[in-house]
Amino acid sequence: MFKSRRSTYRKRHQPLPLLAIAIVLAIPLVLIILEVLASFLVGVTGKSAELATYDSNVNVYRLKFLNKNKQPYDGLSDRGQLAAQSSLAVGYRLVGNQKSNFWQINEQGFRDDEPVPLTKPKNEIRIFILGGSTAFGQWNSNNQATIANKLETRLNQRVAQQRRSPEKYRPADLPFYKPDLAKALALPPKIRDGQYRVINAAVPGYASGNQLALLGLQILSYSPDAIIVLDGYQDLLLPSDQWATDIPNVEDFLSNSMGHFWTHLTQQLKYAITDTSLVKATQYWILRPQLSVSRQTLIATDPEASLDHYLPADPGELKRRVSRYRDFHVSMLRLTKGAGIPFIIAVQPEITGRGTKKISASEQKILDELGAVYQQKVQMGYQELAQATQNLQKAFPQNVKTLNLYRIYDGSSKPAFIDAIHLTEEGNTVLSDRFYQTLTSLPKLQVPPSRPLP
Repeated sequence: MFKSRRSTYRKRHQPLPLLAIAIVLAIPLVLIILEVLASFLVGVTGKSAELATYDSNVNVYRLKFLNKNKQPYDGLSDRGQLAAQSSLAVGYRLVGNQKSNFWQINEQGFRDDEPVPLTKPKNEIRIFILGGSTAFGQWNSNNQATIANKLETRLNQRVAQQRRSPEKYRPADLPFYKPDLAKALALPPKIRDGQYRVINAAVPGYASGNQLALLGLQILSYSPDAIIVLDGYQDLLLPSDQWATDIPNVEDFLSNSMGHFWTHLTQQLKYAITDTSLVKATQYWILRPQLSVSRQTLIATDPEASLDHYLPADPGELKRRVSRYRDFHVSMLRLTKGAGIPFIIAVQPEITGRGTKKISASEQKILDELGAVYQQKVQMGYQELAQATQNLQKAFPQNVKTLNLYRIYDGSSKPAFIDAIHLTEEGNTVLSDRFYQTLTSLPKLQVPPSRPLP
């Protein structure tokens, strides 16, 4: 009797394992069918190029870190298109001779369409812009939309105008008759005649330590006539025990071989899944995912946490970060002072300085996403940066011009920010105009008068 019941019990539950096996086998089959259908629909609707463009645009400004052999580090994201190579001297630098639909990097690793020869042409006047992703032109549509290109255009337009209408500018030979002298001095001074070239040497993620190393090891050898540094924000985010931004997490990966290998395997599986037409089509046409403000803003560190997590809560830590910023800029000033190169330090704009008078709906949305904690921390940080640059101006009155651009867009009627620090093309135009006014007021870039000014 007992055996019969057990036999009946077994027979009653036999179909369950078969059903489970059938379900397990059916899942990949269904996914394969869906992938084939998705690929077919994308093809017949003519959306293949549109989907590829979307995928490219998401990653075009993300950094892809390469080792000394120019191979991606396993375990680090290699989905970005902007290749950067490890460098002991500066942390990392952009790989030369690369381009996309949005940017072009020349053979020296600068964002420029043409190479920069080490020997400066006789008639060329060189101005270098250093900084992080804001100076680089993150998310801008092309090289021509960047601050550097717009500034170069303005300076060369000024030279052309001086040649066409010299009477509108102060003559080099000043008149002696007092009324004529007063009229001459009321005119704007001429800037040096020549071909102005503004070179974008900024690198996404760079802090002041990276810029100091780049200046000393590379930039000075190109005989710059003036240097602009646009920075500050990355120094607020970088812990005080780090001298510069480096390839994120690379030491952790290299010191843990098993974890390194496992991350590599799981990452490849993740990429295999996300590269399917089914996933791409679902994301693009149904989910429409948007990068968070944090992920748009912090390009080099590829963050998972919100931006306020990177800003110091401890006032002592904030002061140490700003002290590092000040000390590295002092070193840059000493290098340029010895070479007699005018140096402009500009505290970069940030969206909390935008003001609320004419802020756009898109910019207000960015502020809302950043949150009150972030806004409070970053405003405190910018107060410290402003004080540090004022002290630099006092310490080096003859060699430096400092600009606090934090509130440059306060009251502006057009959107200036794409995220917390990256600028629209209109925002770049406003900034380039400010640099133009500053450069043309520098005595070393002006045509000297025939005799001392009264």
